[in-house]
Amino acid sequence: MYQEFVKYIKDNALFDIHKDKILLAVSGGVDSMVMTDLFRRLNCKYAIAHCNFHLRGTESDRDEQFVSDYAAKNNILLFKQEFDTFAYMEENKKSLEMSARDLRYDWFQNIMQEHGFNLLATAHHGDDSAETFLINLLRGTGIAGLHGILPKSSNIIRPMLFTSRRKIVEYSKKHNISYVEDSTNQDNKYTRNKIRNEIVPILREISPNFDVIIRKDIERLRETEEIFRVVIEKTKRELLQTNQGVTKIELKALKQLCPIHIYLYEILSEFGFNETNINSICEAIDENNSSGKQFYSEKYRLLIDRKYLLITMKENEDSQKNFYTINDYQSNITMPIKLHTEILKDLNFIKIPKSKGIAMLDYDKLQFPLILRHWQKGDYFIPFGLKGKQKLSDYFTNNKYSILDKERQWLLCNGEDIVWIVNERIDERYKITNETKIIFKLELE
Repeated sequence: MYQEFVKYIKDNALFDIHKDKILLAVSGGVDSMVMTDLFRRLNCKYAIAHCNFHLRGTESDRDEQFVSDYAAKNNILLFKQEFDTFAYMEENKKSLEMSARDLRYDWFQNIMQEHGFNLLATAHHGDDSAETFLINLLRGTGIAGLHGILPKSSNIIRPMLFTSRRKIVEYSKKHNISYVEDSTNQDNKYTRNKIRNEIVPILREISPNFDVIIRKDIERLRETEEIFRVVIEKTKRELLQTNQGVTKIELKALKQLCPIHIYLYEILSEFGFNETNINSICEAIDENNSSGKQFYSEKYRLLIDRKYLLITMKENEDSQKNFYTINDYQSNITMPIKLHTEILKDLNFIKIPKSKGIAMLDYDKLQFPLILRHWQKGDYFIPFGLKGKQKLSDYFTNNKYSILDKERQWLLCNGEDIVWIVNERIDERYKITNETKIIFKLELE
């Protein structure tokens, strides 16, 4: 097994024996104890870390003592930590399994950062990868869940994936390696245990070569996923446009992709949208009058506009405020947009700029404080240079505003009157005339 271990490390470029410093996650079970023995023979820089989650009473303390005694006997640097797993589980409203996972991996990363370890090794083996494959198959995680456990992800390596639990146990007997048994491994109320203890034996009975076959299939799926990812990433680069926190996806280009559901799943799952969300979005895209429909993930909002899917972060309560006041004594406004204001009394050499980002208003017609707000149904103004009223909704349509553009457009108001569609157009009633004595100037940064 040792030669296979060394070959697997080299073939998958898991680490450099002479340079890397590796922290081993050791529970005391046969898998992690055999992994530790193989690392001892490898003669590289390593230490071991053990977590006591206090989930199995005296058995958890027994495991901790066993690992401590082993480390002391073999002169191996040991890090160990106790956790109140149930308290964390209650506080964070997570499952027991996810709570223990969070606690141990956060602690591992802290140790690595503090003591200069650049890699963490776990003792997952081939059987674990097959079980993960079956679990993800049942959960419907898509192709990303069917590659099993990866040999390396980020700074976590899994150097035991080349072998099976049966061979690990055989190695432990041959080399007299002691270990402890976790009694909960026989408790089939856990999904993984049920698959390991009940389903996998049936599959082995049906197909005696099940272990070899599924390992090869997982490897093929992993390679297939690499090709799949190249196509997906190329499509995303061509399809997604991100500017000022808004991601746009052109509907016309999106509808040309086939199958559209797969592309949407791969794109939108990164924004936290699940299978149910994506199915609903697909259905909405096929409808003729879906513009304006909105969908939400935990952190993002997706809006269907006439020509685009628009994805933005969900706004917090502060950013949802849409009513601000501006007084004439304020020279600099920073919220919700940056404006610089001036009161101009010497009008002899005033030149009216053509920039849409500057508004020159008749000061005497204004009643302070002015109001800065978003569009509301029924809003109208008299566009500069015209005489008749125009609904803002019509102005937005004529100027090809998206739904998101409408939502984000700020309006400067004098009471009920809109005096400036910020960075667009002022109202005819508040323009500078020959009778203007004082100018109130606003400039958008």
